[in-house]
Amino acid sequence: MLKQLFQSNIDWTMEPIYKLSLVLPEEYQLIQSMNKTPDLFSSVNCIHQQFTYRAVELSQKLAVELDDQSLTYNELLYYAQLLAIHLHDEYKIKSGDIICQCIERSIAMIIGMMSIEMVGAVYCPLSPQNPDQRLVILLEQTQSRLVLVHSMTQGRFSENIITVDIEATVNNNLIVNEYDPDRLFNNIVTSKCIAAIVFTSGSTGTPKAAQLRHENIITCMSSLQHIHILTDKDIVIQLAQCSFDAHMLEIFGSLILGATFTMLHIDGNMDLMHIASVLINKNITYMFAVPSWLHNFFNFLDKTSIPLIKSMRSLCVGGETVSTKLIERMKRIITTDCVIWHVYGPAETTIFSTYHQINSIYRMDAIPIGQPLPNYRCLIHDEFGQHVIVGQQGELLIGGVGVFAGYFGRDDLTSKVLVEIEDETYYKTGDLVRMDRNGLIYYNGRKDYQVKLHGQRIEVGEIEQCLLGTHIVACVVMKYEEDYLIAYVQSSDINEENLRTYCRTHLPPFMIPSMFIILEQLPLNANGKVDRKRLPIPDFSSLSVLTTSKYDAPRSEIEQRVHDVWCEVLQPANKKISTTAGFFTIGGHSLLLIQLYHQYQSLFGFDSQMLGITPFLQQTTISEHAKLLESIQFIAGKSKEWQTLHINE
Repeated sequence: MLKQLFQSNIDWTMEPIYKLSLVLPEEYQLIQSMNKTPDLFSSVNCIHQQFTYRAVELSQKLAVELDDQSLTYNELLYYAQLLAIHLHDEYKIKSGDIICQCIERSIAMIIGMMSIEMVGAVYCPLSPQNPDQRLVILLEQTQSRLVLVHSMTQGRFSENIITVDIEATVNNNLIVNEYDPDRLFNNIVTSKCIAAIVFTSGSTGTPKAAQLRHENIITCMSSLQHIHILTDKDIVIQLAQCSFDAHMLEIFGSLILGATFTMLHIDGNMDLMHIASVLINKNITYMFAVPSWLHNFFNFLDKTSIPLIKSMRSLCVGGETVSTKLIERMKRIITTDCVIWHVYGPAETTIFSTYHQINSIYRMDAIPIGQPLPNYRCLIHDEFGQHVIVGQQGELLIGGVGVFAGYFGRDDLTSKVLVEIEDETYYKTGDLVRMDRNGLIYYNGRKDYQVKLHGQRIEVGEIEQCLLGTHIVACVVMKYEEDYLIAYVQSSDINEENLRTYCRTHLPPFMIPSMFIILEQLPLNANGKVDRKRLPIPDFSSLSVLTTSKYDAPRSEIEQRVHDVWCEVLQPANKKISTTAGFFTIGGHSLLLIQLYHQYQSLFGFDSQMLGITPFLQQTTISEHAKLLESIQFIAGKSKEWQTLHINE
């Protein structure tokens, strides 16, 4: 290393030690080689322009389907333009206006997304699973002009918020008579304009609104097409929720490239039998899922007689650590012709940034997140901003076409994460990685307290700030193992149920802690900060699965059957669970609830259209679950079928 310093052209004797580079010439070449990704795109259109081109080219090709509903590219173009014209004429929407959309899985969701782009506005998804208080905060943060809704979400907003019901609008004959897409040309949009906003968890207590340009999304999808992760021949399953940026890959990506995508009905992403049926019967060729969900899905398949999934061509897995055991299971259940990709990328660099093709079952401790996508760049720096040597841990910086435009309304936060290096903008991910001698990148963890839970990025500081809104002195939130968030709270006059109720009204379900441990005093280190290493380890068995002052035994046959299912899933030490104990207070989490739900389906004989999983998330005791199962009945209020249009070309 000293030889390397002496042979350099820099007078290192006058430089601070931290500026001295120990990177060898061959290691610099490795970094440069890793970043020699092809510059594929000389010009870039906007999302709606690319979709319109596909709709003209593939007018009668199936664009989207959901159960017995479907739209061709031509039909989807017509409906999206119809709604866009209405937004332009009736609400004077102009380029750059932010339009929020709060819609359950439906064809209307797709029409809304594309109409927002066609009118030149910015698409901002709001999850219907969010509590009302959080929806209000997000709306205020975006300063949105209006919210697109449908019949199931219309009542979520107060009267002072302008809402537009998509289904009612496009079925209005007066609107149909005014169809003139040429009027949309008045709103000028370029590839540099903002196309979408994605909310990510914020450590200050308020979610951050990451702004993505049209060129970010278009070029990311073209990069995926270039390496054959996603192509125009694919049939895509739309699995991700709208709170997860991957839903834009599944929807915008399919429509930009000319693929077909199949949607799942409401709660369908948690109905594993329904998903298995869709994968096989619709001949799905592309899917993206997080590892914890795939483990759950494969456990379900192991217990059924469902045949090998033969149509899958490309399976992307990411968002969490990928184990060799999971890869082995994939190889057994999915056809050998399927290519498995390990993908990585924060929302700020547009969905995916790196990829690694898993050609064989690995016999190693870790599977790499790989190399940069075409038109992306990756650097690994130490705490002083210097390149690290091969094998050394450092922070991953990502540059190239995917880097976002900044956080909406938060230039202060943007300036902390975007840096200029050799005239190119890089995003500081906060992720710790290392590079091996083959130029492959490995994920090692975080440099802060941000965590990933079942694929969702969570700033624990946001949960802590929420809890400080109650009457507590201090708190700290940590991730325990792979499935739990634990909140340690310092207070003498509050109980767990009050804390949980407060969180339910302010946080999305995936951010609510599984357990609240109330302490008289949080342990502190010599600097007066919370000593996380001295916090007590959570012991779910110590709860004796009661959580109430007395044990409430099952009072009916159906409560007893539900109780037995809970015992099978949660496996309590004493085989007894109070019928008034909350599922999430005794060690339950979302993936275990999916197992519980499928046990119910098998035992009581119903599907997710008769009774979805959401009520079981909202009502969480054995007694409440028993009442839900007693009242199963078919709800005939299906969404209206979209009429088939016969448009002359």
